[in-house]
This record gives sequence, structure tokens and C-alpha cells, in this order.
Amino acid sequence: MTEPAATPAQPKPNARTGARLSVVQALYEMEISDKGVIEALAEFEAFWIGQEVDGVVHPPAEIAFFRDVLRGAVEEQRAIDPKLDTALAKGWPLRRLEAVLRAILRAGAYELMFRRDVPARAAISQYVEVAYSFYGGDEPGMVNAVLDRVGREVRSTEFGIPAAPGPAKKG
Repeated sequence: MTEPAATPAQPKPNARTGARLSVVQALYEMEISDKGVIEALAEFEAFWIGQEVDGVVHPPAEIAFFRDVLRGAVEEQRAIDPKLDTALAKGWPLRRLEAVLRAILRAGAYELMFRRDVPARAAISQYVEVAYSFYGGDEPGMVNAVLDRVGREVRSTEFGIPAAPGPAKKG
């Protein structure tokens, strides 16, 4: 009799991964319920992050990172949304996407545009993983493509693209 093959243990998400997942969930909830940032922060910190709710265990999260990305994605939305519209396929503005995809893209774009301490490729990869938490189709690939376009524009040197030359100096 042969022993069943051992299945690899699922890696535990790190605290930043948990924060990103919570940010996406909070942004989604804010959009569908018209909650504000303060209310969403309080609710997620008190009842969701690191808790088991209805048999679903929500991962622990780095709270300071969660707070920054959630607040930042909301406060910088006027800068973020046009970047995402430009990166999306022509004829598919951000407003045409469903709410979870908008939340994933906004949180990812916030990190790419405003969190220079997070490597661009790491941020993109993390939000693709978040997309896999919600979708099994083409959506994670779309998240990858859109955030890659944003990353290449706002952090070109991290992708090996030379920085655009500045204005010529008069001498």
C-alpha cells in the first residue's frame, strides 16, 4: 500500500499581503455602501483583519500599511484614475469595470505611484495574487497588464527604461 503523496502546505500570507487583501475588500465595501475611510478603517480593524467571520479566516495585516494604502487610494483617486484609464484598453475606462477590479487596480496604482519603498514588480505581483483570490478567469492577467503599464510609466527606471530627459538648460 502506498502512502498518499504529501501536498505542499499553503504558504501563510505575510502581513502586507493581508493588508492588501483587506484594502481591496474595504475599497469595495466603501464603494457599494458609501462608507467613508474612517468608518471602513475602524470596521476592518475591529471585525475583519485577523478574524474568522462566517467560517472564513481573514489574514492578519500590517495595520500601518493597511491604513496608508486605504487612505492613499481614496485621497489620491483623482491622480490614480486617469493613469488607470490610460493604461486600460481603449474603450474600457475604469468606470466600466466591476467594483472589485476597480479596487484592486486603484490600490495597486497607489502603491506604484506613491509608495516608492515598495518595489514596483513586487507590488504588481502582489495585486495579481489578490486578483486570484477573487477571480479564476482572465482578470488576474488584466490586472498584471494594467499595473505593468502604470509601473513602466511612473517607475520606468525599475523596468530598465531610461528616464526621460529633462528640459535643456540654457547656458
